[in-house]
Amino acid sequence: MATLRPLTVEDVLRVNGSRRFAAALAAASPFDSLANTLLTARRIWLNEVDVTGWLEAFAAHPPIGTTSSSVSKWSKEEQSAALSTATDSTAQELSEWNAKYREKFGFVFMICASGRTAPEVLAELKRRYANRPIVELEAAAEEELKITELRLAKLFSAETAAPPTSGENHISQPDKAAYRMRIIGAHLGALSQHSANKAPEITGSSNRTRPPITTHVLDTALGSPAAGIEVHLEMWKDASSPPSFDNKEFKGWTTLGTSITNNDGRSGQLMDIVDNVAPGFYRISFNTSKYAPSGFFPYVSIIFEIKRSQTTEHFHVPLLHSPFSFTTYRGS
Repeated sequence: MATLRPLTVEDVLRVNGSRRFAAALAAASPFDSLANTLLTARRIWLNEVDVTGWLEAFAAHPPIGTTSSSVSKWSKEEQSAALSTATDSTAQELSEWNAKYREKFGFVFMICASGRTAPEVLAELKRRYANRPIVELEAAAEEELKITELRLAKLFSAETAAPPTSGENHISQPDKAAYRMRIIGAHLGALSQHSANKAPEITGSSNRTRPPITTHVLDTALGSPAAGIEVHLEMWKDASSPPSFDNKEFKGWTTLGTSITNNDGRSGQLMDIVDNVAPGFYRISFNTSKYAPSGFFPYVSIIFEIKRSQTTEHFHVPLLHSPFSFTTYRGS
């Protein structure tokens, strides 16, 4: 994709209400790809913006469930699923819990609401209300980052969209770029769904609708989902010592499930669907050598720990991959 025009502070403030963030991202522009924009935005948001900047960004959002005419178009789009599924009683309960939350923490409840129903949002609000303030501040900042990533994808999509040419049946290069960006933006913020490649031997009985640990893979070089990548999920079973930088032995890992990413870049079910995931260390490995034989990484393994206080939470651990780089984050 060709280099786009430099972003202005006003452009970025549509995406994120922190003036410090907006000034830093605008100064770092122009960017030659959405992937580079997202990486820079994440670095600035997590490393350069202080708590005051986070709170300024939170304040730019309306409370979840707000229907006021002053709510921005993007906020309305992001909350559309919640608003369309809210009954009168759910809307009232959301309003009451929003007020309780603000009273306790001092800022609006932050959640990347795209694709989430009103009951899901309400359940998450109640769950996070029990957090300590410092924990909740960090959770809110992560949600703000997800919203920022989604809006940057929309901003770039609008920048690269080319007007249709009469009589042309093919997709122009700018249109292809915009399409790829919409794909990436949707994946970054979307809720993980069950894949068509669901492993039939893995079952489970739970109130959840998906396993506690999920993943998907994006090809950031092509700007599209990465299909056909073999994925393994393992758990550390050696109770005598945890995995660490000094303890890299592979004998402690036990396979929980394997799958292949589908055309949407999502893996099938990698573990049982259970209410409470076992605390401990987990490893997701991706066979990137088969997907990109000329790439730098023969495989990618991501190790993470689930604490005892987190066993009811969901862990979405995606891989954003190119032949010579990769990144990951904890999604929702």
